[in-house]
Amino acid sequence: MKKERLVKNWYSTLAIAALMAAAPSRALAQGQHSHAGFGQELLQGLKSTGGGALVRTVREATERFKDVKVAEDEGYHLLFGCVSGPDAGAMGMHFVNRSLLGDGVIDASAPEIVIYEPQSDGSLKLIGADYLVFADQWNATHSSAPELMGQQFHLFEAPNRFGLPTFYTLHVWAWKESPTGTFVNWNTNVSCNAFSGQ
Repeated sequence: MKKERLVKNWYSTLAIAALMAAAPSRALAQGQHSHAGFGQELLQGLKSTGGGALVRTVREATERFKDVKVAEDEGYHLLFGCVSGPDAGAMGMHFVNRSLLGDGVIDASAPEIVIYEPQSDGSLKLIGADYLVFADQWNATHSSAPELMGQQFHLFEAPNRFGLPTFYTLHVWAWKESPTGTFVNWNTNVSCNAFSGQ
């Protein structure tokens, strides 16, 4: 049992080390942004599907991260540059909290990743959050894929464009509407066109 736990811990540590090595330089600070968010009609639709509670929880947990400096001060740092979609849209800029990544815990009030969209003036706009857990770690103690407040996570198998081991992820577009759904991986309203970093 101890040997198995050591192997799992080593695997998680290795993945986190890979993320740290891939970290690009610090991004520019976020400017002022509207607090309007989603329209009432969309929130009503989310309430009927049970997603409204999760969106509200994510907004409460990430409101302070509208200022990217606050997120950085709390341990979130840019990884992977700005992630564009394979066909349309993007995921945006992932600011990852390494102390939360790899802990095997899914907590709606503490996302492993907060997501920003680069703006043409060089600022960053908070658009959502991403929950991520490594599949081997999760599957060792659970018999089904993770879900959060009724929303099932998506599986990203290895090898993948991020260089990570197989993982489960759940994007929550809490601050920018996605035409194809609030919990999809790619948001067709998100663009990396203004990204000027590495």
